[in-house]
Amino acid sequence: MFKGSIPALVTPFKDGELDLVTLKKLVDWHVAQGSNGIVPVGTTGESPTLSLREHEIVVEEVVKYAAGRIPVIAGAGANNTKEGVRLISHAAEVGADAALVVTPYYNKPTQAGLIAHYTAMHDAADLPIVIYNIPGRSVIDMLPTTMAELAKLERIVGVKDATGKLERVAFTRMLCGADFCQLSGEDATAVGFNAMGGVGCISVTANVAPKLCAEMQAATLAGDYAKALEYQDLLLPLHEAIFIEPGVSGAKFAMSELGLCSPEVRLPLLEPSEPVKEKIRAAMQHAGLYETAAA
Repeated sequence: MFKGSIPALVTPFKDGELDLVTLKKLVDWHVAQGSNGIVPVGTTGESPTLSLREHEIVVEEVVKYAAGRIPVIAGAGANNTKEGVRLISHAAEVGADAALVVTPYYNKPTQAGLIAHYTAMHDAADLPIVIYNIPGRSVIDMLPTTMAELAKLERIVGVKDATGKLERVAFTRMLCGADFCQLSGEDATAVGFNAMGGVGCISVTANVAPKLCAEMQAATLAGDYAKALEYQDLLLPLHEAIFIEPGVSGAKFAMSELGLCSPEVRLPLLEPSEPVKEKIRAAMQHAGLYETAAA
């Protein structure tokens, strides 16, 4: 259903408020750069610090700006099921193509609680759901057996897997079937993820280097892993540098270097420290991004 390079879109700010003019420019840029979809208001979109109404506005505007050119997978995650139902219902109402729903963070639900949460989300709206499994942030890990139970529901269509465990792709494929859409949530292992049976990546780095990420994904999907590794060699230092400190801060700083948006983030996040900024600049130079932007 979804495949290739799908940027986890940053939410641009100007003086603390949503910058919708820049948001539109970013959507247009990703379409032009060959991105295969877009995810507004995931964690990289700073969803934890957006109000519910701001969250809804970003989804509305991205759907409008995308205008059917690329799929929009709206962030609709919450650790409050009632709030999650509101978010997915709104995403469906405004025309999103799917919803990305993270495992409930902090609450630490049981596997049965995860099934109940996702079933409620599934039943609330006629919208495909991609599960977002990221134990490093949400603490709870959705096990492959649990995912297999949820995959029996009509609109649970895939997973963004940020476990970093490449063997998990094979177990999920075995239990959920080859048609279950597996997308990586970890840029640095995206090539290996696809080799194990994945079909794409919901990517932070694709905010900064969408064309390279899209071409790398296209190479893996064509089975040309030698070509994919050439792209990975260019991108790996950038993957690493962006995530030395919080990834959204690194991505926004890198984007500001290319004149795409402000580096502004909301507290408790900060802009990267000066040593990290230097590492990001060096990684961007290695990937040829300054030259591309100047061309």
